[in-house]
Amino acid sequence: MTDDSFWTLPPDRVVRGSMGHCDITVLLPPFDVDARTLPVNDPVRAAEFAASLGAVDEVVEEIGPRPVIEVPPYTDTRADLDIVHAGAWGHVLGFSGPALADNGNDTPVLSEARRLRERHPDARIVGRAHFHGGADHTEDLVWLPDGALFHATGWPGDDPFEVTGDPAVIAAALGIPVEALEELGLDEEDPADIEWSAFAALALGKADPWGKKHLGITAFRVRHSESATSRMEELYFVDG
Repeated sequence: MTDDSFWTLPPDRVVRGSMGHCDITVLLPPFDVDARTLPVNDPVRAAEFAASLGAVDEVVEEIGPRPVIEVPPYTDTRADLDIVHAGAWGHVLGFSGPALADNGNDTPVLSEARRLRERHPDARIVGRAHFHGGADHTEDLVWLPDGALFHATGWPGDDPFEVTGDPAVIAAALGIPVEALEELGLDEEDPADIEWSAFAALALGKADPWGKKHLGITAFRVRHSESATSRMEELYFVDG
């Protein structure tokens, strides 16, 4: 180990690949909140939320606030992979970090959602992860309080691409217009060709905090768990 962590690579080792969306959101009732009216981020609760995730062993340092629109940041070196972002905007909780990404060997978004479901059984949980490293890999999830689950993961435009659950059932429960589903091509496109992150955004609706200019979020340096660190070493570096 180096730097009191599970990394076997030096902090200045250059990262390969990049993240798109790499976030998970816990929306607690009431669900009809508008992100424009959310309270300011509470960094103490945000740190507690980050520490509750399975990929995080410990929050080591609070780096400070930044606008949500700047997340996810560009990662250059291995040391950057220890930086995560978390927000607690009233009853909306959000986390973004590189350990949510994957290359098809695991399903880290689903794993975190299962952990969060136990802690927040009345929540709507939405996760999105996109990794680009020569090719794209995505994982998207919507989990409703009544137990209805939609999960899609794989390589967009290619097989294998695994889909669990019925997006139409989720959409009907949330009152998502049929027209919005048609725009995504749910009735005509192959599942591997559908932008499931857009479906996840529909599930958050007006409560979606990501990409907002007016909301703040807190950056933290963390020590990731041994399994998350091992997964990131395989994902973000050509060799270990």
